[in-house]
Amino acid sequence: MTVSRSLREVSTYLLMVVGFAALGPLQFGFHLAELNAPHDVITCATKNSAPSSMTDAFKALVTGKSSISHIAHVYYLPDCIQMNEAEFALVSAMYTLGGLLGALSFGPLSSAKGRVFAMRLTSAFFLIGSFIEAVSNAIPVLAFGRVLTGIGAGAATVIVPIYISEVAPPTERGLFGAMTQISTNVGILLSQTLGFFLSYSSTWRWILGAGVIVAGAHAGGLMTVPESPSWLAANDNVFLARKNLQRLRGKKYDISEEASRWGGEPISPEVESLLNSSPAATATTPTSARGRRTSTSSRGSSNGSTKSPRTMGFFQVIRDPLYRPAVIACVGVMCAQQLCGINSIVVYSVSLLDNLLPMSSALLTILVSAVNLFTTIACSPLPDKLGRKTCLLLSISGQGSSALILALSIIFHVKWLSALAVLSFVAFFAVGLGPVPFILASELVGQEAVGATQSWCLASNYIATFLVVQFFPIINDELNFRFGSAGWVYFIFAGLAALSALFVMVKVPETKGKKDADEVWGRERRLD
Repeated sequence: MTVSRSLREVSTYLLMVVGFAALGPLQFGFHLAELNAPHDVITCATKNSAPSSMTDAFKALVTGKSSISHIAHVYYLPDCIQMNEAEFALVSAMYTLGGLLGALSFGPLSSAKGRVFAMRLTSAFFLIGSFIEAVSNAIPVLAFGRVLTGIGAGAATVIVPIYISEVAPPTERGLFGAMTQISTNVGILLSQTLGFFLSYSSTWRWILGAGVIVAGAHAGGLMTVPESPSWLAANDNVFLARKNLQRLRGKKYDISEEASRWGGEPISPEVESLLNSSPAATATTPTSARGRRTSTSSRGSSNGSTKSPRTMGFFQVIRDPLYRPAVIACVGVMCAQQLCGINSIVVYSVSLLDNLLPMSSALLTILVSAVNLFTTIACSPLPDKLGRKTCLLLSISGQGSSALILALSIIFHVKWLSALAVLSFVAFFAVGLGPVPFILASELVGQEAVGATQSWCLASNYIATFLVVQFFPIINDELNFRFGSAGWVYFIFAGLAALSALFVMVKVPETKGKKDADEVWGRERRLD
């Protein structure tokens, strides 16, 4: 049996492992959107919004308004936290600051200490931060909780794509890599749906408190997740790497081809039986049973001898000419993901889509999130079928065209075309710019540099996100005032999409079907 196999043959255990890992990006999306719907209630702008009949029905499932208010008063938690728009913007921005800190620090940590250790630490930040947010009674407390959840989010978006790429079957990495974007969209949709029902009185605390429940499930699930076989092999534990890989692929699956690049001796039936009967033995594999790695995607001498891999630091990886092209490619794609304008829709859809369709802005936000989720799921096989670079170019050109149509339709007041352009804009994002940037780092560099490279990627992503979210409304208002109508800002996004497409064509190599980073870049072997 070869490594190539259909998705139907993927083991249930692997699906469970990926599912638990993907709860990290889900919480990233959840906390990104959690303050959107209850904005007015949290800031005391609207203290007692009258809930609809649908909200009344949902309220009964979460113990009712009276008991929630009673709990809040017993523990001296106010129904809202008085703050102006500038203060609310600061609280929101704290999440981005935390995300930047998490992205910068957890990549190297995951390379040094392991993917699973880093993910478990991430779940602790989510758990503590969510709890602090839910019981906050003042601006500094809420902001501090947002920083902690932001650190967890930044860390999760660095580590989880690497981990999923390393445990996924080589022929299905593009499909499994889409799980990061899919779970992020699930988190956004979940928080916005809760916000639609629970944005009144002190009930908004249930929205933030739901993060505690998700974080608890995340922490518990990670207790059953094995360390990445690729990371173990890169750190000279080929023995345990093979064991974990066999467990992930299934007992009857032949891992010899996939594990051949690691070197080391196959696990004998006797040793396999011993390991299966003794959980402690897994964590204390004898040194004599450990294989030495011989992958060409790690630095070794020209005669084939190997050394223990050195973990590249954040600044080391950009100074090294061997890795710099990969870092530039990954950072450029991550910036393109944001500069093509997706968050102008996700974050500002309420005001942007107001009066475009005959429904409330809250429902419009949910609709946009649902379209983003379902198109991401539908398009998830495309990177493996068409190639990463092809999907990126299709996505960027589609978003650029949609931005151009959106600008013209808003200027000429063609409401139905504006609505279609928005949905097309979101749908094309799911084709490539949504999932592909998260899997590129693990395919463009070796184990020793992937953590630092992913940190560069997510740091640039958070900075680009901040620039779009912070300056989109300012530039939009200025252009609207100067030209006397809305929509002109999307000409800028169309231009940025054209520049992004040019960058991808020139700087980003195709990774589909390539075994490792050396094959991607056409190198025979990396030399010290």
